[in-house]
Amino acid sequence: MIEEQAIVVSSEAGIAEVEIVRRSTCGACSARSGCGVSMLDRVLGRRPQRLLLVDKLGVRAGEEVMVGIPEGALLKAAVAAYIVPLVGLLGGAMAGDLMLHEGAIGQGLPLLTGAFGFVGGLLATRLYSRRLAADPRWRALLLRRVSHSLPVGLPGLH
Repeated sequence: MIEEQAIVVSSEAGIAEVEIVRRSTCGACSARSGCGVSMLDRVLGRRPQRLLLVDKLGVRAGEEVMVGIPEGALLKAAVAAYIVPLVGLLGGAMAGDLMLHEGAIGQGLPLLTGAFGFVGGLLATRLYSRRLAADPRWRALLLRRVSHSLPVGLPGLH
């Protein structure tokens, strides 16, 4: 389970709306100056993510909670978002190249079929992500309240 801290924005009728502020490890990364993710973070800024979750804990607005998603959900989403469009792009370009060698029209055919393959990959990703979102096994869960306790020293140790 991948866990992230969130703040409850509102809660009513067994549904809690929580806000997760994305954290980044870009500050500690040696490649941050040449990284696309770091650049996008600087340009677009950090926007909080809001989720509606089933509230089995009876949380109230302002409370800090832990939200979790199954590791498998993250892996499936990453494959769908990155690999499927890339495979569509490359597959389309290779199909266009094969048609070109068989005497079909123009040199731009691999480019055109690659673009169609990429769009097809994006559409497949969209359909797949909708199916994942509808499956309750892959949804985010409200795990527990976050308690802020002060560290207590052991007696006799200084």
